[in-house]
Amino acid sequence: MFLEINPLVLPDVGLVFWSSVAFIVLLVVLGKFAWKPIMTAISEREQGIENALAKADQMKAEMATMQGETEALMQKAREDRATLIKEAKEQSDKMVAEAKEKAKSEYDRIVADAQLAITQQKNAALIDVKNQVGALVVEVSEKILRRELSNKTEQESYIQQLAEGVKLN
Repeated sequence: MFLEINPLVLPDVGLVFWSSVAFIVLLVVLGKFAWKPIMTAISEREQGIENALAKADQMKAEMATMQGETEALMQKAREDRATLIKEAKEQSDKMVAEAKEKAKSEYDRIVADAQLAITQQKNAALIDVKNQVGALVVEVSEKILRRELSNKTEQESYIQQLAEGVKLN
């Protein structure tokens, strides 16, 4: 009950020997010429990958730092903008208040000048009316009293006294 092995399945001793020799030669040739450059290339690739990962980590840290700085700058810019807007509003309010004050003082000055001019014109008109009334009184009185007063200068002074005594409204 032994298993019988088919001779076609068993390799020949010569084939095993030559295959082993070819394999050993291949190992020696690969070890001498190809193994070092392959290992060097693999090592360089590993080093490049490590460097790239380190650079990526460094860049990530720099980006986080820059992002923090950018946020701080943006916050400062917002604060500066708010301050500028506040100052501009205060300046605008101040300018409006000054313009109102100037307009009010100009209005008061114009009203005062107008009142003064009205008063002066009123006084001038009153003086003119008094003079006209005085002249008319003198003329009428002259006609009425011509016979009673002989001197015209006395007549005019008397009428002037009477005119000053009369108050016009």
